[in-house]
Amino acid sequence: MLRYLPFLLVLALWIYAFIDCLNTPEEEVRGLPKVVWVIVILLFGEVLLGPVAWFFAGRPRRVAGRRGGWTAPDDNPEFLASLNRPRDDPQD
Repeated sequence: MLRYLPFLLVLALWIYAFIDCLNTPEEEVRGLPKVVWVIVILLFGEVLLGPVAWFFAGRPRRVAGRRGGWTAPDDNPEFLASLNRPRDDPQD
C-alpha cells in the first residue's frame, strides 16, 4: 500500500491544480491564457511540471486578509466614518 502513496499524491496534486485552474476567472490568470494553462497541466501533470508551474506562475496571488465579503467593524472604513456623523433622532 505504501508504494502507491507517491502515485496518489501526484494524482491528487494534478487533479487539484486542474480544478483550481478551471475555477479561476480568466482575468485573474497570470502568464498565459487560461486554455493554455489547462493544456499545460494536463500534458505535464504526470511529471508534476504542469501543476507546479500553475501554482508558481499562473495562479493569481491572493492578498492576505482581503477576501471580500464581510469585514469586521473596526476594519470597515464606512462604519468608522458613520461613528463621526451626527444622529438624526437623539435619544432622551
